[in-house]
Amino acid sequence: MRDPSPAEGDLLRVGVDPAAFEAFYRRHVEAVGRFVARRVDDPHLAADLTADVFLAVIESAAGYRPDRGSEVGWLFGVARNVIADERRRAAQRLRVTGRLAGRRDLDADDIARIEERIDAESAARRTHRALSELPENARALVELVAVDGLTVAEAAAALGLSPVAARVRLYRARRTVRAVLARPATTLA
Repeated sequence: MRDPSPAEGDLLRVGVDPAAFEAFYRRHVEAVGRFVARRVDDPHLAADLTADVFLAVIESAAGYRPDRGSEVGWLFGVARNVIADERRRAAQRLRVTGRLAGRRDLDADDIARIEERIDAESAARRTHRALSELPENARALVELVAVDGLTVAEAAAALGLSPVAARVRLYRARRTVRAVLARPATTLA
């Protein structure tokens, strides 16, 4: 392993020594600025990314290993990662913006209609929450009978139960649901 040059030795101290950082920054700011400018066409973004590169240098300077290459190679690797991170963030912003495109903002009438719909469905939400407290097999039985309209015998056959076992489960499930619905509404929220 070769000994680091004085400049490379400065890099190892960049994260903890302001003078070392200043010397490193002055030595490489033009090269990093050119590197970024070749990859970004917005001057404001190029300036921000150049600054971000040096922030990343401060955070990761202790991890620099001279035996793996020159400080310039390492620095351009950091710059490449900073630019790649920005491109990922920009792509994410574009995906989010794309999902919002073509949608209109809600006006007061839209909000009022939605609030009415939410209020109208409050009993159904309470019932759904009450059903969610049932074991899966009991919930499936209740849904087959109450929602899908099957007879108890048909629901029992669909679930592989005897009609007697289905009636007992259904009775217990209904009793549980009634007890849950009897609780004050604030405890179901």
